[in-house]
Parts: sequence; C-alpha cells; structure tokens
Amino acid sequence: MSGPRPEQGRLTKINDLSKSKETEKTIEGMIDGLNDCVFEELSQFFHEDFRWMGNAGCGTKLGLRAFLDHWVVPFRAAFTDKVCTDEARIAQGEWMAAFGAQVATHSGEFMGIPPTGKQVEIRYMDFWRVKEGKIVDNWVMVDFPHVMRQLGVDPFNGLGWESFDTGRAPAPRPQAEGN
Repeated sequence: MSGPRPEQGRLTKINDLSKSKETEKTIEGMIDGLNDCVFEELSQFFHEDFRWMGNAGCGTKLGLRAFLDHWVVPFRAAFTDKVCTDEARIAQGEWMAAFGAQVATHSGEFMGIPPTGKQVEIRYMDFWRVKEGKIVDNWVMVDFPHVMRQLGVDPFNGLGWESFDTGRAPAPRPQAEGN
C-alpha cells in the first residue's frame, strides 16, 4: 500500500479500562434475559439510542423495540429449541466481544425457506460497546450462508470460494503484481 495508512482502532481509542467487569455484567445480564425470554426486563441493559448493526441479511435495528420486533421475534419464529454457546468472550473496558454458535430447529420460514424441521448450527460474532452500564452499540455477524446451506440452499450458486479449497475451481490471481 502506498501513501498514508488509514487510522486503526478509531472507536476503541477512548476506552475506560476500569469498566471491564461492569461491561461483562451488562452483557451477561442481557444474554440471560434474551435466553430466558424475559423481554420486558431487557430495557435495563440497553441505552435509549441503542444500535444493532448486522451483516447483509440481518439489517440494522435502531432501538430496543426494533431489535426485539425485527430480530428477536422473527428469529424465534424461524428457529425453536435454541441453545446458544459462546465459545469465547473477551471484555476490555467498555467493549466486549464473543463468538460461538446456536443450535436450533428450523421450525418456521427463514429467508424464504419453508420449515424443514432440521437442526442447524447458526454461527455468530458479536461486538458490544457499553456506556454507563448500558449497551449503546452491537455489531453482529451471523453466518446465514452456512445456515442456508444446511437447509439445502446454496446462496453462492456453487461459486463460493470453498471451491478453491477443494480443487473444484482455480483461485483467480491479480492481473499485475502488487494489486
């Protein structure tokens, strides 16, 4: 890369490291509330200007009501018998991250796919920012292509880069060096 490098870690430059335990407590309480379906008690964990920002297919939810109505409820309609396991959690100051998977039964329509009754693995990563004991932001990556493939739909129409790993297709190379 030529020229100046882009600024890195812009959002975490100001981070009160003394808040790690408080951040963990907030996130754990929120996760317990979601898993126990105690939705009326969740407001204690979310800032009034809460933002939930997901990858393609997930959307962006502004506020707790939108998060519940446009993520939690549709998710519960599509998947039942959900068991969620964070494989790793890291808290540093006002930030916390986790990744893991949920195992659930595909009981309702999901991305236009009628219920199959199949048990699926739903992989995810979450990054939360907590201010004054309330979740302000949540960046989310949910591996919907992985879920769709388990339900018999290939969102990449056979063109996923896994084909390079298996030798089904050659990996393309840049036209000129340095690109």
